[in-house]
Amino acid sequence: MNAPITPHRPIQALPDQLISQIAAGEVVERPSAVVKELLENALDSGATQITVRLEEGGVKRIAITDNGRGIDKDQLPLALARHATSKIASLHDLENVGTLGFRGEALASIASVAAVTVTSRTADAAHAWEIVGSHNGSVAPSSGAHGTTVDVQDLYFNTPARRKFLKSEQTEYGHCAEVVRRIALARPDVSFSLSHNGRTIDQWNISELAKRSAHILGNDFAEARLALDESAGTLRIHGFAGLPTASKARADGQFFYVNGRFVRDKLLVHAVRMAYQDVLHGDRFPSYVLALDLDPALVDVNVHPSKIEVRFRDSRSVHQFVFHAVQRALAQTSATAFGSVPAPLPAASTLGGGDASPGAGIWRREQTQTSFGAQFTNTFAPAAPGAARPFFADAPGVGQDTAAYGALFGGAASSPITQVEPYIASAEAMAREEYPLGFALAQLHGIYILAQNTKGLVLVDMHAAHERILYEQLKNALQAQVSGQDMQVQSLLIPVTFYADAIEVSTANENQDTLKALGFDIAALSPTTLAVRSVPTLLKNADAQTLARDVLRDVREYGGSRVLIERQNELLGTLACHTAVRANRILSVQEMNALLRQMESTERADQCNHGRPTWVQVEINALDKLFLRGQ
Repeated sequence: MNAPITPHRPIQALPDQLISQIAAGEVVERPSAVVKELLENALDSGATQITVRLEEGGVKRIAITDNGRGIDKDQLPLALARHATSKIASLHDLENVGTLGFRGEALASIASVAAVTVTSRTADAAHAWEIVGSHNGSVAPSSGAHGTTVDVQDLYFNTPARRKFLKSEQTEYGHCAEVVRRIALARPDVSFSLSHNGRTIDQWNISELAKRSAHILGNDFAEARLALDESAGTLRIHGFAGLPTASKARADGQFFYVNGRFVRDKLLVHAVRMAYQDVLHGDRFPSYVLALDLDPALVDVNVHPSKIEVRFRDSRSVHQFVFHAVQRALAQTSATAFGSVPAPLPAASTLGGGDASPGAGIWRREQTQTSFGAQFTNTFAPAAPGAARPFFADAPGVGQDTAAYGALFGGAASSPITQVEPYIASAEAMAREEYPLGFALAQLHGIYILAQNTKGLVLVDMHAAHERILYEQLKNALQAQVSGQDMQVQSLLIPVTFYADAIEVSTANENQDTLKALGFDIAALSPTTLAVRSVPTLLKNADAQTLARDVLRDVREYGGSRVLIERQNELLGTLACHTAVRANRILSVQEMNALLRQMESTERADQCNHGRPTWVQVEINALDKLFLRGQ
């Protein structure tokens, strides 16, 4: 097609109104963008109470009232002027910006496409003042409490073409309400009220983040979340990470804040997603409310017109910090969150530990090691002949044998038996809930273990549970093997060459140290050709070209790569799945109890490595309701 011929015009300065309308195209995409800008200004003014009133999805009217500091009479015209703000005055301020709004163009842009009235009163003013229209409007006396009200009516009244791109009233209201929820989550110390077409929809009083997030994300999230608060240097992350059981089919339960600002940043999303990779099932999305605080000088919030994205000065450090913090939180499952690991059955030793001595553990491992890989012989060790089978008469409702339990499933009939002394748990230990998963009662259909704890009934998927145990042990063994050592690499007899674009070549050239630390030797042969000369030994059978491209992409975008760990975990997960006890395997009570104890001492034991739950709790009051007891 031929491009339309543009008429020749001389270069000329644009009128202020047109400049503001062009800026409005970036800042005022839809009514929700107006709500966002005005709420940020309200928070920057120190408000502790904010009211949002919408009509017809915000198209007809958006009125936001706050109890902040207010605006002086003589500064009201400047509030509606382009590039006028009280929040920055120098390049230093811009590089260390600590406020939500700072561009100084939001109100001017809004006023260019809508009818705007600003009414404000400072603490020392006898009454309020208002300005209508634009910075050229006159300031007149008005009534009102301390704070500011910005009333925006008839959005896009003078740009009808833009108005045609808006969706239905309900859709536009939904976007506005989502913006209010995001900001309300970030500031539980501020009360918010939201009404639409004269009807109050939501109201959140001043509270703690725990209560505010429960109110906004719902009880399902409130009942399945983990609190975290970690710091490293100037970095701090805090908030709540939803358990995998609270995952959703859509990514609409994810709220991440950087210095109080809601962002949708790919580096942060990737870091959190990687932390969930071992516990999330399929294409499910985790729910979370997380806040990252850091020195404003270390993050650029001025890289996107709506400030929805940020850029970190040291992206790799931020990525690793967020990843490890969330991963550690998820490792503390509900089975291990009750306190210390149960005394009779400590966590299994790492690779290379040899046979367990009597009373020291429950796993005996016979190891045949290559670069990495171990054949585990798991030998069941029953109690010594004639050992006592204790009954917990002093622990109501628990009457199960806790004699020492042997290693799980897989030992041949002729395998040697390791004798261990019986262990008797005290009633005090039971009262302290040192055994949160309780004690086995029976096996159901060769698939599920039925156990009893102080809360009621525990149901365990024995294959999924054993799979997680083996998987975590394999990961720990690999980590122990390579800890403090250089990555073991496999040199390729014939280097794999492939065409690469300029970005991939420059990434390889600029990140040689990082690539070598990951076990890769990727060198440029020409401006358009890369050669893979070595890869990590564990991944020697993978497609070298695909692997190299994935690693280069991660190094470029995140300052490091999770590809190596992802591929390793895929291999270990497959091994664990094939090694775990299969369905329809009949287990003794001792074997079932051994599995419960191992779950209590295993990180992420609530889910198998495919993300499926390994156990559920049915509390006694739920059982009472089923049988109408007490009714």
